[in-house]
Amino acid sequence: MALPSRYFIDLTQPEIAEQLKSNPLVILPAGSTEQHGPHLPTGTDIYAANVISHAVAERMDGLVLPGGPLGVTPMHMPFEGTLSLTPDTYQRVVTETCVSCAQHGATHLLILNWHEGNIPSLSIAADDLHRTHGMTVLTVQACYVAAELYGHECNGLTHGGEIEALAVLDYRPELVHLDRIDYSSEHELGRKMDKLRRTRSYQPVLTDIRSIAPTGWYGSPEHATVEKGRKMVGDIADAIAAEAADIYRRLGEVQGGGVAEITELKQVG
Repeated sequence: MALPSRYFIDLTQPEIAEQLKSNPLVILPAGSTEQHGPHLPTGTDIYAANVISHAVAERMDGLVLPGGPLGVTPMHMPFEGTLSLTPDTYQRVVTETCVSCAQHGATHLLILNWHEGNIPSLSIAADDLHRTHGMTVLTVQACYVAAELYGHECNGLTHGGEIEALAVLDYRPELVHLDRIDYSSEHELGRKMDKLRRTRSYQPVLTDIRSIAPTGWYGSPEHATVEKGRKMVGDIADAIAAEAADIYRRLGEVQGGGVAEITELKQVG
């Protein structure tokens, strides 16, 4: 049966039941609601996670769960437009959402995250979903995949920069207002502080986003277009789908757990 959408909340109960029997893979988009300057919506992170998740679901024959729009983002609270959950609340929302799907037959979970502040909470939730509830779980930091693929031509992964503008342009282009760009924090400071907080060995705690960008954002999104956004999302989805399929296969070889049902993932698009 051809699905009209890969979004869980767009589908009927019989459609969902049949799909989970066909392929027990679900994808949870993870993002946040936070300020992104004068040109991007506060839902930028969850919009990016949603559009990439749907593209991955098309390629892997999965379903996209309704990942809540809120995340763990105290770093952006100095600016209006930001709504933040505590880590404990966020972990519980993620866990209980995915446990519900496990009860309906989902065995494999791909968490697709676009917001760095969610990473510690998602790690704890993923471990619990695997050990307590038996799901095979893979978490993908999609924002970092985007940086690897497009950072060289988009001046890196910056808060409110071109990569984020491109993701929203592919999902909701009417919400991107490039004509409103009237300021950007100094790029050199932003790059230095982002490099500092993204190293594997050292993780400083920053007071808030103003430590990176006093205006709340930095970058050069003025050259973003819908066409480039569509291509970027497709390239990211291709990369994630291929790598995720291989990882699930390798996990199945060493952990078992009914992975035979999902190793032959559909690569389409």
